[in-house]
Amino acid sequence: MTALTLYPMPGNEARAAAIARALGGRVEVQVAACNVHRFPDGENLVQVQAPAPGGQAVLVCTLNAPDSKTVPLLMAASTLRDLGATQVGLVTPYLAYLRQDRRFMPGEAVSARVYARLLSAHFDWLLTVDPHLHRIHDLSEIYALRSRALHAAARMAAWIQAHVDRPLIVGPDGESAQWAADVAARVGAPVVVVSKTRLGDEDVRSTIPDLHLHLGRTPVLIDDIVSSGRTLVAALNHLREQHAPPAICLAVHGLFADNALAAIRAAGAARVVCADTADGIDAPGVEIIPLDEDLAQGVLEMTSRGCSQSAPAAAGASSTIPGERA
Repeated sequence: MTALTLYPMPGNEARAAAIARALGGRVEVQVAACNVHRFPDGENLVQVQAPAPGGQAVLVCTLNAPDSKTVPLLMAASTLRDLGATQVGLVTPYLAYLRQDRRFMPGEAVSARVYARLLSAHFDWLLTVDPHLHRIHDLSEIYALRSRALHAAARMAAWIQAHVDRPLIVGPDGESAQWAADVAARVGAPVVVVSKTRLGDEDVRSTIPDLHLHLGRTPVLIDDIVSSGRTLVAALNHLREQHAPPAICLAVHGLFADNALAAIRAAGAARVVCADTADGIDAPGVEIIPLDEDLAQGVLEMTSRGCSQSAPAAAGASSTIPGERA
């Protein structure tokens, strides 16, 4: 394999270093600087270290709060290609702009497709974790590059097995049911799902099944994304009304907009746990599930000889992390 260089965008330095350590001994890899200077008028100047001759470049940039990150990211990718990178890949544990996957009201932008075109024009491949897909069933439907989605369920299940004696897996809404059921099957625990009706951006009504069959179990709320936190708060309130033990909140992507984390804790969460996919989750008391080994394996697969050339047939291939079911 040719030389591999990881380029962390600002805020992703520790993530890139951890991936490089996980790759150690399996591939020749280095971490190089990617500097972004913001001028007073809001424009950015991007400067990268030239890749090794014939080498592959991998930008590392998780894309929560994407608007300020995307233009420098695209500039970096274009510059690396100009400087001779044979392939330019993107490791983005959280992939943005998947919620708006259709035109709900006249004149609305279909943001998922617009954003996919931007990234597809600058990268050869993309590696992410549990993308928030609804009506789009596979990234290959909108991304014109090779893409791979890793899944955090096995790591989440391992955390539960190590920290919770008798869990009850709770999906806080219907959208979370697939993650909750997957994790519950892995840990051999019962699962219940909250029925939720969203009446507006900030108005959520929900009901939870009777928990009398699960007395003595610790509720573990499983979700893929925590943004406003209102879905988890509603579920926590229902659990408290049924006199359930203090619940644990476990999510793949902890975005924690505004005061979401404080609201979740105020609603009675005993612990808040997230995978390491988003910036800004290093708040005191938030426990982190690292995915460095999984991301490193994904990078290895995407940059290996079998994936060294773009091939439409390979687009959107999903991969599993070690120990995950196919």
